Amino acid sequence: MLHTWFLVADSSRAKLYEVEKRTAPFVEIEDFDHPEGRLHEGDLVSDGPGSDGGSVGQGRHIFDDRVSARKQVGIRFASSLAERLDAARNAGELERLVLVAPPAFLGLLRDKLSKEVMARVSRQIDKNLVQQSPEVLREYL
Repeated sequence: MLHTWFLVADSSRAKLYEVEKRTAPFVEIEDFDHPEGRLHEGDLVSDGPGSDGGSVGQGRHIFDDRVSARKQVGIRFASSLAERLDAARNAGELERLVLVAPPAFLGLLRDKLSKEVMARVSRQIDKNLVQQSPEVLREYL
């Protein structure tokens, strides 16, 4: 087994582990905390949609965001994790990667990972296991 990295994440926290071989212990490389990911939608926005006042044309227009503030926070966190993994790949540290995240956040990660990092992904597990111990993670190998 090549050196394998495990990224176990959700929208508010992530842990990066390395395993040298199947029977070797998980070694934590980095712990990421993203407290914004734990906030509720109402805490992320100050008020309702904005308005342009309607000074020109057919009256007032409401600005409708297509992406919720909560999803935008998740996208930013996924981007920062993707940057970290790409830096590791560029430094020759990342040989193989396993992604573990809830389905929605796993999709955000896939969207943000470079083609080169995605080529190193050997497995994707769509479960929220970020609070679990390395021993529990091993069961998913």
